Amino acid sequence: MGQTPRNHQILGCDLPNGYKILVITFIYLSYCSILQVGASIHEYHTESFIRRSNSFFFHGGSEGLYASKPRSENDKLVSEDKPINGKSFIRFESVTFRRTKHSAEQKNAMQQRTGLVEAIILEVRDRDKIGGSYLNSDALCCTPELAKDSSCKVGEVIIHQNLDNPNGPKRLQAFFEGKNEELTMPIQTIEINSTGMYYLYFMFCDPELIGTVISGRTVWRNPDGYLPGKMAPLMTFSGLMSFAYLVLGLVWFLRFVQYWKDIIQLHYHITAVIALGMCEMALWYFEYANFNSTGSRPMGITIWAVTLTAVKKTISRLLLLMVSLGYGVVRPTLGSITSKLILLALTYFVASEALELVEHLGNINDFSGKARLFLVLPVALLDACFILWIFSSLSKTLEKLQVRRSMAKLELYRKFTNALAVSVLLSVVWIGYELYFNATDPLSELWRRAWIIAAFWTLLAYIILVVICVLWAPSHNPTGYAYSEETGDDFDDEEGIPLTGSGVKVAGDLSNMVERKERKTLTAADHLVFGLSEDLEEDKRE
Repeated sequence: MGQTPRNHQILGCDLPNGYKILVITFIYLSYCSILQVGASIHEYHTESFIRRSNSFFFHGGSEGLYASKPRSENDKLVSEDKPINGKSFIRFESVTFRRTKHSAEQKNAMQQRTGLVEAIILEVRDRDKIGGSYLNSDALCCTPELAKDSSCKVGEVIIHQNLDNPNGPKRLQAFFEGKNEELTMPIQTIEINSTGMYYLYFMFCDPELIGTVISGRTVWRNPDGYLPGKMAPLMTFSGLMSFAYLVLGLVWFLRFVQYWKDIIQLHYHITAVIALGMCEMALWYFEYANFNSTGSRPMGITIWAVTLTAVKKTISRLLLLMVSLGYGVVRPTLGSITSKLILLALTYFVASEALELVEHLGNINDFSGKARLFLVLPVALLDACFILWIFSSLSKTLEKLQVRRSMAKLELYRKFTNALAVSVLLSVVWIGYELYFNATDPLSELWRRAWIIAAFWTLLAYIILVVICVLWAPSHNPTGYAYSEETGDDFDDEEGIPLTGSGVKVAGDLSNMVERKERKTLTAADHLVFGLSEDLEEDKRE
């Protein structure tokens, strides 16, 4: 749906170009807001069939569906006006097939059935029941030879029915009539009475129908709403996380008000991240709730939620980096590093926004693995840059504090470093589990657990934020971790963003500044070229 930003060019561009990219992104967002995009509504726009074995098929969709809820007589009376309540189903709406004119002209106008197209609904566990595998054949369509030895009909898809399992694969048939070029399936609703991952295929066996295309849509629904099965738990999770951010925000606000005279600039950044997290989770909850009730994504809420997610992820990483650089502890300003931080943040925001948009807009199963990889790679590389920069900065900050024997600050940063190291270790372990999960479940048979993958990262980000809130909580004595000139704290750049509203100015005569610059040449150079050098090192490692 969108093009992935080329991060090497963006990192090498100047700030105005970064703003141009940001403007282009929001123009793209405005364009996306006009589109009508469904999710549980699977739409087909003149799609072609693909040949496989001796059949031709089109994948109409796949979703995790829960079984319809059993209803008592009282429930049936209550829900007469809403017959879909508690039901799980797949409904075919205005599904149309159009064959070529050449194919239609070869048929007899008086003949009623001149071409068969079948819709096959199967649960993933029943995939072996499609085709002639049980007949030791690779054919998907019944041939005259197979018809002699089995109960299949020539020209139809082979389905091995199990009389003991009425919830096996279901077949719907539709026929072209005479020389008609177009065939429209009647509106039908197939109720789902067994929980599982369901696949829908449209298939035909007649080679004369080559060139046939499909249009229309199918609607998929779970017992509690239109939200897909693998996404349903995320609505509850988003609500709980919104409440968790609300509790954290309330505790932080009370502390903020209690010690408002001792607030430093870093506290405002922490407040912004908490507010963004609370708004983000609340928007996602309302997005899922609206989607669940209507069957289509509310575009306005979805775009706002996606954008807030990208903004929060960007600012959260900036907060970690600023704390690791010693902002407010060993340096009152970010100096010339500020421009590098802004460029990295803009790049990350654009890449993250593009990925989130494509993941949350469009049909559920229209996101191919190659397209996703194309968008995931820039975000992964930029995350690696953040991690390398964070730990490199932490190492330098700890070294400075050890030299100056600032024991209170040193202990604070050791706790922060340990917490961050544990989070990185957990992230590596979880990435390994995620890769294992995806590799061992190619057909999404474990769809009921898939929501945990995304939920883990949201929960981990919240825990890290709580750790920062605890370590840098407002207090009567902020000088225990705040920057102070009297302690001899040092920083690398003279120009930058002031720490507090009143500003922190570094005074000294010219000779002292020159001497200090000579003493710190190597360190300053490290900071100035860090973003580039770490990128190069990362590329070499990979």
